[in-house]
Amino acid sequence: MAIDIRPEVIIRCARRDVAAYMFDPANDLAWTGGIIASTAAQAGPLVTGATVQRTAKFLGRTFGYGYVVTAHEPDRMIELAVDKPFPMLIRYELADVEGSATVAAIRATGKPGGFFGLATPLMRSRVRANITADLQRLRNNLESRSGNGS
Repeated sequence: MAIDIRPEVIIRCARRDVAAYMFDPANDLAWTGGIIASTAAQAGPLVTGATVQRTAKFLGRTFGYGYVVTAHEPDRMIELAVDKPFPMLIRYELADVEGSATVAAIRATGKPGGFFGLATPLMRSRVRANITADLQRLRNNLESRSGNGS
């Protein structure tokens, strides 16, 4: 069984502002749940070939993992190849909507193996819940910074 999920949220900020924040690993700890450390090989927004090492807590386990940016469209999309807790592709997608707002989506695809493969339905549910919470934090952080929060 595979995981293929794509939660999304509307953020009342311009796409370029969302991308500048979301695509910069220096902001990871502020909006990505479960991440307790994040170190990019290079400063600034992610581009193709960039790498980041993270330490995370997931399902009661603490582990380190890395990702590499495999695709990049400035202010629109970043695709990350992640190696743990199981190999996945994570894709941050941004699109304009009316009123200077942005739809931000995160698509996660992968096929859990080993320990995680036995619990794919639980994994799918946890990954969806975690990404949905990440997107809510992203929206809250950006809207409060820009004064667009309710």
